[in-house]
Amino acid sequence: MSYPHRLICLAAEAPEIIDRLGAFDRIVGVSGFARRPAAVRRLPKVGGFSDPDIAKILALQPDLVITTSDIQATIAGQMIHHGIPLLALNPYRLADLWTNILMIGGVLGRQEEAQTLVRELQGELEAIRAQTERRGRMPRVYFEEWPDPMISGIGWISDLIAYFGGANIFAELAIQRLARERFISAGEVLARRPDVIIASWCGKRADLESIRARPGWQELPAVQRGAVHELDSDLILQTGPGIVEGARRLAALIHARPLEEAHP
Repeated sequence: MSYPHRLICLAAEAPEIIDRLGAFDRIVGVSGFARRPAAVRRLPKVGGFSDPDIAKILALQPDLVITTSDIQATIAGQMIHHGIPLLALNPYRLADLWTNILMIGGVLGRQEEAQTLVRELQGELEAIRAQTERRGRMPRVYFEEWPDPMISGIGWISDLIAYFGGANIFAELAIQRLARERFISAGEVLARRPDVIIASWCGKRADLESIRARPGWQELPAVQRGAVHELDSDLILQTGPGIVEGARRLAALIHARPLEEAHP
């Protein structure tokens, strides 16, 4: 049986998964949004997340292209038109991370390595949960993926918040795959009064001062407690092995001591 040996990863999380499966040398091109592992910096870039360069992709003669998200549906269709095999991922819950690893492992002939990686990552998350400090009631958490329009956290974010003993204030929206179905308003956040605010703006630094300065938000428990934080989107908004480090930071922020407790 012949497995793919010339991979292009338009899914930014795919290179790290493939690296952990011991097949990184098969990758011939990546999205400009790929950050992990560090070796991706040396690989040819084929464009952005939603607008990759078809000519560059074709020139690299891939025998498999890996995409992610409905945002890449157009490029996926073009790959099919050009007769290039495609693996289209579309994760939105934490369980999809395990499924995607197993699918990639199967496609590459690294099934055993994939099963081992899933067990390792699940074990690491469980270890983080076991070490997570829990005091009193569950902290109410607002996770913001984007400021304008305001977008609340995707499904795997909500799963992780619950896993570490928090309560996502927009948990009912987290089951929606599409970002536009998770649009919210500043007034809705005010009404739900989060204890913790975590901003992870996809692809850019979060402006925490502007968040604290939103009209009326000075009355929120999270702002009054000094519990407005940033979390690197590369760690938490990509469903690859790096999400373990993002989860570790997420758990710490959910249960961080507020300023009035830290300085009695």
